[in-house]
Amino acid sequence: MNPSNEAQQVIYVVDDDEAMRDSMHWLLEGEGYAVACFESGEHFLAAWHEDMRGCLVLDVRMPEMSGLELHELLSQRGSPLPVIFVTGHGDVPMAVAALQRGACDFIEKPFHNEDLLSRIRRALAVDCQNAQRRSQSSAVNRRLEQLTLREREVMDLVVAGKLNKQIADELNISMKTVEAHRARVMDKMGARTLAELVRAVLQTEGESGA
Repeated sequence: MNPSNEAQQVIYVVDDDEAMRDSMHWLLEGEGYAVACFESGEHFLAAWHEDMRGCLVLDVRMPEMSGLELHELLSQRGSPLPVIFVTGHGDVPMAVAALQRGACDFIEKPFHNEDLLSRIRRALAVDCQNAQRRSQSSAVNRRLEQLTLREREVMDLVVAGKLNKQIADELNISMKTVEAHRARVMDKMGARTLAELVRAVLQTEGESGA
């Protein structure tokens, strides 16, 4: 059984060194993880899809496409997979720069197996958190689609901190109409409080702007 308790999570290993790939495959399968190994960034990109779950263990230095180049391409595609870079000593500055660009972690060769496993466990936890946020964001988007144009206008002004009277004046409608729209917005969005509504909308806007 996968220790992550996420059946769809896979540890993707990308390394041009066959011995390293075999070693990681043996180690990770022995720990109960699902593992998929690739000899190059090109091979991984050919298999990549946006619904992949788990994490990516990625060698920094590879011929043709480097690990850093693969990471950059995945970032451009919006890949949510947490990335753990495997580096030689001289590659540490590059790995640190990759962390600044969104990588999850890095580990230096030679490493102890438990050090790698602990980083993988953290990366899988990050993957679970990311998946939960995406699920919540999708649910909020589905609720937003149920709003009428006027309800959306009222909601946007509510979230912006406008009072009912200000909303009524801005939209040239009555206070009672504002209150009715506001009540329907709260019901359709499944929000019990104004704070819940604001958090849901701001989170969705953050996801779309990421």
